[in-house]
Amino acid sequence: MKKYLITLIPVVLLGWQRGPVQEKGTFTVAETASLGDDIKPIPAQYKAEELTTRILSSYHYRKTKLNDSLSAEMFSKYIDGIDHGRLYYLASDIADFEKYKFSFDDYLLKRELDVPFEMYNVFRKRYKERSDYIQSLLTEAKPFDFSTDESINTDREKAPWAKSSDELNDTWRKYLKSEALDLKLSGKADTAVASALRDRYKNRDRALARIRTEQVFQMFMNSYAESLDPHTSYLAPTAADRFKQDMSQSLEGIGAMLREEDNYIKIVEVIPGGPAFKGKQLKKEDKIIGVAQGDEGKFVDIVGWFVDDAVKLIKGAKSTVVRLQVISADALAGTPPKEYRLVREKIKIEEQRAKKEIVSINSNKKDYKIGVIDIPLFYRDFEGAQQREKEFSSTTRDVQKLITELQAENVDGIVIDLRNNGGGSLTEAISLTGLFINRGPVVQVKESQGEVEIQSDNDPMVAYSGPMAVMVNRFSASASEIFAAAIQDYKRGIIVGEQTYGKGTVQTLINLNQYDPKYPEALGDAKLTVAKFYRINGSSTQLKGVMPDLELPTAFLTNEYGEGSQPSALPWDQIASSKYEVTKNINDKIVSQLKDKYNQRLKSDEELKTLVKTLDEFKKARENKVVSLQESKRKVERAEAEKKRLAMKQLGEEGDEDEEELDGKAVEAPKEVKKKKDIYLTETGRMLADLIQISKEPSLAGTKKK
Repeated sequence: MKKYLITLIPVVLLGWQRGPVQEKGTFTVAETASLGDDIKPIPAQYKAEELTTRILSSYHYRKTKLNDSLSAEMFSKYIDGIDHGRLYYLASDIADFEKYKFSFDDYLLKRELDVPFEMYNVFRKRYKERSDYIQSLLTEAKPFDFSTDESINTDREKAPWAKSSDELNDTWRKYLKSEALDLKLSGKADTAVASALRDRYKNRDRALARIRTEQVFQMFMNSYAESLDPHTSYLAPTAADRFKQDMSQSLEGIGAMLREEDNYIKIVEVIPGGPAFKGKQLKKEDKIIGVAQGDEGKFVDIVGWFVDDAVKLIKGAKSTVVRLQVISADALAGTPPKEYRLVREKIKIEEQRAKKEIVSINSNKKDYKIGVIDIPLFYRDFEGAQQREKEFSSTTRDVQKLITELQAENVDGIVIDLRNNGGGSLTEAISLTGLFINRGPVVQVKESQGEVEIQSDNDPMVAYSGPMAVMVNRFSASASEIFAAAIQDYKRGIIVGEQTYGKGTVQTLINLNQYDPKYPEALGDAKLTVAKFYRINGSSTQLKGVMPDLELPTAFLTNEYGEGSQPSALPWDQIASSKYEVTKNINDKIVSQLKDKYNQRLKSDEELKTLVKTLDEFKKARENKVVSLQESKRKVERAEAEKKRLAMKQLGEEGDEDEEELDGKAVEAPKEVKKKKDIYLTETGRMLADLIQISKEPSLAGTKKK
């Protein structure tokens, strides 16, 4: 079986990315110049450009020709990567760049880099102009006037480019005023507000001054790579080293992978087994804006910091406390950051492993014992397996043991909880499927040349043949989708929850130096998509993911966070179905009856009605990106946002742990406090109870013999 990179770890390499500064003379020469000086390409980058272009154009799954259409897409991505918020370039700069719009493909073919670096150096010039204005505004003795009725739209992704420096200055004035108002409402005095903002923007200046030729080249090459698909990228030498070392291990203090984006430190992944995972406080796409040491330390503002520098603050000795100020990924515009307290510790392997619990469900005046197996990721100790160790770590081994234990406790049905499971071992996804089916195909893999490989479970042993449900959500991805799709295609159990992420592609990592072993300098790596996953029924899991049989209310809009939110995502398609025999556990008539019963509860169950109403209001509120800069109105906006946040929190969405609120700060709950009721799990249990009832009546299940 071939080895693939299939886990959902989106490595974003746009913006101001940085790695350790290496010795002068290597590929990653450090930029010591001031903001006013230009950055220029170095010889090794021309070689890296040639090899990356050759590899991506020859071996990427999507056979995309270098032409004017691709060039235009690269052009837009490169500008967006540099100035995503449209806060620095002027409309005249963009108009001047237009002459290069259809030449980016030629630059790749001819090994030219002057224009991309020229465009970036114009950005540096504009940044310096804005920086001078910002510092002059923040040094004025007169504080902002928060009695004026004005507002700002925080979403500038599609904003028109400013026509003049004065227009940009006014936009920045509003941004600074908004940040100052947030600080004031958090209790800071006017002098402290001004000081905090001056420090914040001086940090941004220092960050940009440290941008090196490596990062500019990386941004340009990724305008090409990411035009092919969102999981393809060029990794410059230091970024490649960081990727191979696996940042999750270097961030063992809280157990999270981080990246820089739009001047913020964002969470890419919460690592199972770490403090952030266990506390269920941090989520993907959350923004960390402040870090404090211990219970009494002062917060350090890290807006505009490099991820490396932020990590130094967040990491720390085991058992020490770190406090974080966090803006939630789903926060409403103008929502104040929340403060979370975490105790640093090493990631515990046992916390990554599958766990079980039993929930009691009362349905139609009858009690049911439902076994729940929570699988955070598909883990496998490949080294232990190769050495034939008897007890090597394996998702399938652990789940098989848990099933045996649950059966000994006489459960009526089993739920496999894959919510927020971003993937992992393909081998485990296949063998885990085998615990619930007889032998047969599980997934199909189609390579770029068109060859299709069917990967199967060949073990006829079935660990559990009773009623089952699989829970998924928007962040169930990759290997999770393969398992859920197979269970659905075999009609072995019901799939409950949200449409999954939709990552149905396979990546491989290629070191550029292997194509020119004698080249004296490190050239970096290319991570490219080389294959796609397909269900056994022939449908791809790419883009569409897995649609649940029974869809629960969601906090997300259709185009949020999934593969479909990426413009360059590979399309969904179909290939021939493999041969497999479906079970008699599920059929269309059963699913239809389950939906009817669920729809009845949506109309009558107060908890479900409240959930739907709250989520609808929350989604609608998130669409509004305009916030007031008038203090009295901002207070009202924040109060309304907090009210909606608390309403979501009280619903106990996806089993969040209880927290106590102390002066607006979220802190750890006492150990004896029980978990909040997980409405999603409860409703899934009800659906499984319905399935059990229906299955016992052949006429209802549509299995009555004629």
